[in-house]
Amino acid sequence: MNNSIACLIALAAFGHVAAQAQSATYKIDDDHTYATFAIDHNGASINRARFDEVSGSVSFDKQARTGAVDMTVQIGSVYSGSKGFDKHLLSGDLFDAARHPTMRFVSDRLVFDGDRLVEVPGRLTLLGQTHPLTLKARQFTCYANQRAKAEACGGDFEAVLDRTQWGMNYLVDKGMPKTVHITATIEAFKQ
Repeated sequence: MNNSIACLIALAAFGHVAAQAQSATYKIDDDHTYATFAIDHNGASINRARFDEVSGSVSFDKQARTGAVDMTVQIGSVYSGSKGFDKHLLSGDLFDAARHPTMRFVSDRLVFDGDRLVEVPGRLTLLGQTHPLTLKARQFTCYANQRAKAEACGGDFEAVLDRTQWGMNYLVDKGMPKTVHITATIEAFKQ
């Protein structure tokens, strides 16, 4: 009888440990991660740029469908293809990189529809102000990355924001749009 109870306790403990083992931390890979933005330019074209220095981590439990994200973007890594535009983006008119060298997105929740990740509600800190922002998942998957010899999870996430909510008001009074489309392309490796 005592052996049976001991076996049941051992099995229950093993099951609890196995269930906990499903949660993992993933380090964001800066070689495969970047953030982009697009904003209308006087109805004539779309201005686009990307930030290439992105770091952070993702915790993810596939079974429980839970997780968290903490991602920091270096403002100075912006690249639009135009040195003049990049300089203006970094100026006090827009991202004010001298005073605010980073922007940060933090989320403590992942939203699923069945097994599919659909959104990541969180908070974006930009220009010293923090406001809610939800990233919609366009695609997301985890796979065995042969190069890194580790599990990788990644995807493309999108949001539309009103830049004036964060105090980026440059030329809004002259008709420049407030609406900015952002995309975060993220890949992270299991630690």
